[in-house]
Amino acid sequence: MEAITKKLTYQEFKELDFPEGDNAWYELISGQLERKQSPTLDHQNIADNILIALKTYARKNKLGKAYSAPLDTVLDDGNAYHPDVLFVSKDRYHILDDKERIVLGAPDLVVEVLSKSTAFYDRGDKKDIYEKCGVREYWLVDQKYKTVEIYTYQDQRFKLREMVDENGEVKSTVVVGFKMQASEIFEE
Repeated sequence: MEAITKKLTYQEFKELDFPEGDNAWYELISGQLERKQSPTLDHQNIADNILIALKTYARKNKLGKAYSAPLDTVLDDGNAYHPDVLFVSKDRYHILDDKERIVLGAPDLVVEVLSKSTAFYDRGDKKDIYEKCGVREYWLVDQKYKTVEIYTYQDQRFKLREMVDENGEVKSTVVVGFKMQASEIFEE
């Protein structure tokens, strides 16, 4: 007989105690606790390059707010992620919870930087949940192959809008007018 694993809710996840000195991040994916290793320098550099460009552009044009991990982004009761980079448009600030200081709902844009330990979830369960919960644009940044896959939410599904290599230009349809050279994303 197989062991039955209880699915956690976000409230139960929030109340968990983790061992002192545990440097891992934890996400709640489909009710299951998933341990994430701390990002590498390359991973952080890529996420920071996107965050700085996005945050600067959004602030200058008064479009919304950009954030980076770790930040609880609660999509539903069984899914709380730490997107590497996320953007919330100013007309959707209601999902920014002032009391808990977290995101309660689907951001407009989510960026995940793929790594060996996260690619399975970023391309699978997390992508499916982001889609189901209505994230409007989803970027998968592959540091190994220096590509960016851009998915847009159309007809209640993610559709691959563009695959950009390191020589191309990455453009958002959600953050109106935002673009950056892919080479800037992978710049050290």
